[in-house]
Amino acid sequence: MTALPTAQVLDHVDAHLDASVQRLFDILRIPSVSTDPAFDAEVRRGADWMADTLKDLGFEASVRPTSGHPMVVAHHPGPGGDAPHLLYYGHYDVQPADPLELWESGPFEPVLVDAERGKRIVARGAVDDKGQVMTWIEAFRAWIVVHGTLPCRVTVLLEGEEETGSPSLDAFIEANAEELKADACIVCDTGMWSVDQPAITYSLRGLAYLEATVKGPDRDLHSGLFGGTMINPLNLLGRIVGALHDDAGRIQIPHFYDDVIAVGDNERAQWDALGFDEAAFLGGVGLKTPGGEAGFGALERQWGRPTCDVNGLLGGYVGDGAKTVIAREAMAKISCRLVPGQDPRAVLDNLKAFITERLPEEYTASFVELGEAPAIRVPTDSPYLRAAQAGLKDVFDRDAYLIGSGGSIPAVGSIKRYLGIESILLGFGLDDDRVHSPNEKFELVCFHNGIRSNAAVLARIAGLAA
Repeated sequence: MTALPTAQVLDHVDAHLDASVQRLFDILRIPSVSTDPAFDAEVRRGADWMADTLKDLGFEASVRPTSGHPMVVAHHPGPGGDAPHLLYYGHYDVQPADPLELWESGPFEPVLVDAERGKRIVARGAVDDKGQVMTWIEAFRAWIVVHGTLPCRVTVLLEGEEETGSPSLDAFIEANAEELKADACIVCDTGMWSVDQPAITYSLRGLAYLEATVKGPDRDLHSGLFGGTMINPLNLLGRIVGALHDDAGRIQIPHFYDDVIAVGDNERAQWDALGFDEAAFLGGVGLKTPGGEAGFGALERQWGRPTCDVNGLLGGYVGDGAKTVIAREAMAKISCRLVPGQDPRAVLDNLKAFITERLPEEYTASFVELGEAPAIRVPTDSPYLRAAQAGLKDVFDRDAYLIGSGGSIPAVGSIKRYLGIESILLGFGLDDDRVHSPNEKFELVCFHNGIRSNAAVLARIAGLAA
């Protein structure tokens, strides 16, 4: 494997970091919140910004319609010849900023603030996923400015619905499979082991996610007149979600564990050797008491065991002051993170049965499915992954760890299913980046090293053709 010279490219990245940060700030100012229809125009503006930025770099780029928010597709021919062809996937949509009162600065007014690791970028989308997408766009920029082209042929796919479960993604990839095919895919929506220890993620948990609404009386009721005479839907739903786990943290949905593929001894030993500090991990969010399924280590619970969590509860009066009401209905959003062997469809069906079987005769449940994806394992012996490891070592001067992730990226499974290619999960976030929380941030050093790393990885993958 031969790497192309990258010194000038890395020098350019270093010399123009301030300009890269300002371009990141430009896209962070666009509130491309995909879950709220009130922001639909802003989501489109985010897509247009990404397409225009890629056009300015010499890509053939366009914004493509879907049944939901648009996709951005772009192509760069690279140097020609037999250079490898890479697909880059990311998303330009973001989570809602609520609760706004907990932000120390405007969620869509990016700022650089001083912190223990130096400067950090604070804004919604800073690390998930606009900042990470910009690490490879800025790497493209450096290559094109210095050498006039990219060392590989590149296709870009950016979606605007990742934060809503990617409902349009499968159909879009399937319909455009010939255009999107490549040798390998680079996915940036993952993290490092620590601020100075790079990592490549090789496993992702899957997802089964639904919204359940339990309905009882035909209207809201006075809690004095009706309390004690009927079953309160909120109390009922609370008992149901409370029954999802036993006292040892084991999930009680029927057949939930039937097809789970257990973590092997060798893999468990590799995870143990990473020296994960569970106390520090919990301390970072103000806790010290671990939870989850008893009998398993911290990383195995996070990467190798399935979960079931209530992500939201709603019903009755939630405004200021008192209103003595028994609500006619109650809603819960429930997600299960899945591991190899589990079928998301079966988990959703069994979760619905778990809820409906616990309802009194006159009570009903309705469901909205919010997403499903299988767990993913990517090969760790591919030449593209080895080239990515070499590129990371060029920048960090140390070997990258191979790690798992408790999160889900449905696109990785879709890319494998419809395009037949594997993904390299190459990200630069940290556990304390407050993803989906107020004051989301991206360490400036991680953004900087992410650009450098993507530039070096491009060179190393290009070298595979030599």
